[in-house]
Amino acid sequence: MISKPHTKYIQSLQHKKLRDELNLFIAEGPKLVPELLKTGAFACKEVFAVKEWLEENEKLLRSHDSTSFNEVEFFELEKISALTTPNQVLAVFEKRSPVVDIETKGSITLVLDTIQDPGNMGTILRIADWFGIRHLVCSVGSADIYNPKVVQGTMGSLGRVNVLYTDLVTWLQQNKGVKVYAASLQGKGLSSFGKLKEGIIIIGNEAHGISDEVMQLVNEKITIPRIGEAESLNAAVATGIILSHVV
Repeated sequence: MISKPHTKYIQSLQHKKLRDELNLFIAEGPKLVPELLKTGAFACKEVFAVKEWLEENEKLLRSHDSTSFNEVEFFELEKISALTTPNQVLAVFEKRSPVVDIETKGSITLVLDTIQDPGNMGTILRIADWFGIRHLVCSVGSADIYNPKVVQGTMGSLGRVNVLYTDLVTWLQQNKGVKVYAASLQGKGLSSFGKLKEGIIIIGNEAHGISDEVMQLVNEKITIPRIGEAESLNAAVATGIILSHVV
């Protein structure tokens, strides 16, 4: 049985202020939790799961003997879950140490300028992982990667992509030696670009695109040709389309 104080403590991790203070975050679901446990990227503090999940994952649990595994009833899981429909297991993980430096030479680096929707952030992290992008640079105003919705959307990719939050103008100025590309409605068609071995690719805010200050530091604008009448593309969709052509 989970005590009331412990229930409140886990519920508090749905809020960024408490996640930052405690240096913890939560992950949920029978696919996501084992995936994060397997990556070993985050130390797992405790797991709360129904009996069936614990029995099915007995071998995995034995390899994490320093983690507290707790059998709970579904109604208890429901109380601590951030999901509309709780799903078998919830785990509390320690955050990784913040990334302080990213090497941009000889690789593709993805940059997000104020991506605020947690769903987009989670999906972009997953897309980056799919295309082998190991470094993601975010403006300070971007969604928190440890937001439960972001964590859920990454489906484990959170443990395989390095994320740096920083002032983008300063960071881009510090990386002048690498060509900078930006997703834009006005630029060269995507088919004009071949495969890139090196570059910084910027994706802008869902509503306002890339800020003027950041755009001034861009070398090439990339446009995804529009055939229909849609005003714009979802940021995560645009990221997937661009990476599928240049990586």
